[in-house]
Amino acid sequence: MGKKIIISGGGTGGHIFPAIAIANALKEIDPATEILFVGAEGKIEMQKVPAAGYPIKALPVSGFERKISFRNFKTILGLIKSIAKSRRILLDFKPDAVVGVGGYASGPLVYVANLKGIPSLLQEQNSFPGVTNKLLAKKAKKICVAYDGMEKYFDPAKIIKTGNPVRKDLYLNSTDKKTALEFFGLEQNKKTILVLGGSGGAKTMNESVISKLDKIENSNVQIIWQAGKFYYQKCLDALTKYQGNNIKLFDFINRMDLAYVSADIVLSRSGAGTISELCLAAKASVLVPSPNVAEDHQTKNAMALVKNNAAILIKDSEGVEKLLNQALLLAENNLLIKELSENIFKMAIHHSDKLIAEEIFKICS
Repeated sequence: MGKKIIISGGGTGGHIFPAIAIANALKEIDPATEILFVGAEGKIEMQKVPAAGYPIKALPVSGFERKISFRNFKTILGLIKSIAKSRRILLDFKPDAVVGVGGYASGPLVYVANLKGIPSLLQEQNSFPGVTNKLLAKKAKKICVAYDGMEKYFDPAKIIKTGNPVRKDLYLNSTDKKTALEFFGLEQNKKTILVLGGSGGAKTMNESVISKLDKIENSNVQIIWQAGKFYYQKCLDALTKYQGNNIKLFDFINRMDLAYVSADIVLSRSGAGTISELCLAAKASVLVPSPNVAEDHQTKNAMALVKNNAAILIKDSEGVEKLLNQALLLAENNLLIKELSENIFKMAIHHSDKLIAEEIFKICS
């Protein structure tokens, strides 16, 4: 009979796609493994997890506002309800271990599991851990990390450097570049820049493109541009008078694997999952850390690459003015593209999903 594992967390694709990768690795090692996901009501995991073939339970949990707000009272009430529901889920499912991947839902479930003596493993994606994982780490059996120097925050005896799992199709892709470019209707003789801002979009990333449309039109580059659902219409409107045919705009790119194959240069935020993807895909990257994240952890993630000459960093406050200028300069420098690509690939950790799955089985009661 297989082990029973609960994977809790989510809230963003950056949390849930690695969680699904871990679940798939558990099933590859032992197909008899039973897996249950626990996520947050109304979040991306409630669609993505069932689509991946796994059952999921929802908790009425949400994040706290950083300023004093009436919403925080609702958040506290949701947290209390989530702890009660976590008790029922653990009682019904009787897991051999629980896994916290970060995000709203990991806190209540892993907290209650620790109280009940159920072994827990945490997956900390970032170079600077969040408050929840710092609290949960005290009773966790193992903590899987992606960056060096995490002994500052966690018990060194519990730390295992595994890297962050990513969707395998993003780096185990046999599609050649010519076919990938044809998919997007792009030319082979131009450098391709991929602009990413997450599924929702990023204001700075989008405005950096909009503000430099004249330069892009007169350049020898082509752009795959994921604007995100919140900014897509604004970006579409900005292109109404654009005369060039070298920009392909999307609200969301479904074939991100082909986008990576197509790209010579990637312009992106520096969330942990994205950085792991860029490392494995060996992409020359210009990173603009989001300023709207806890403890400025995206800057810390990006700096881990910059220190190894594996990426270029531009501050968000300078992004609109400098990002596309930097990308266009980089597009003309084949040696630097090659150097960044080679250095970022050196930082990749392969088979992270399998490494984490193996550690989960080790802690099972």
